[in-house]
Amino acid sequence: MAKYYDIDDILTEEEFAPVLFHKPANGVTIDPSAETNSVEQGAKVELPFWLAHELHLRQAVSINLPACFDQKTRLEIQADAACVDLRSRCPYFYELGCKLQPLVADRTIGILLSTAFKIRYKERLTKVFTATHLTASKFLPFLTIEEANLYEAANLSMTAFKKWRTGGPRFQRASILGRKRKES
Repeated sequence: MAKYYDIDDILTEEEFAPVLFHKPANGVTIDPSAETNSVEQGAKVELPFWLAHELHLRQAVSINLPACFDQKTRLEIQADAACVDLRSRCPYFYELGCKLQPLVADRTIGILLSTAFKIRYKERLTKVFTATHLTASKFLPFLTIEEANLYEAANLSMTAFKKWRTGGPRFQRASILGRKRKES
């Protein structure tokens, strides 16, 4: 919990991850419709990431990759990452992937995240930054939260640049330059 008060980090850790129990657990209500309050050894259950991570640290479960990182998604990203709707699969795709990487057996997830981000940034975000507002609104629903934050930062930067370029002070004298040296 590096970012305890960050709402995006909290929402990222609420994403579900499939786990496999190595030990039985009694007095646990994972499914309210279940007849017993226990989980058997070898049971496959989907838990919020924060709980799966804690149980993994206690060596009670092993974490598997969620569906948003399955083979179908990987093939779609390899084919054309800019056209994949990652937000509908996981709004915090990159953040969750970074948190899952050290915990799962699959070591290719880092390469997947890096490749997807590079291609999507180059293709999709470049189009969004250079497009008109009406055209950009078509692309925005497909961006992940991280990509939407980048878009917002770029949009604010572009607006500030245009404001500076059309008017406003071009050069400002630094306050330190107005001071005179002390004579010794």
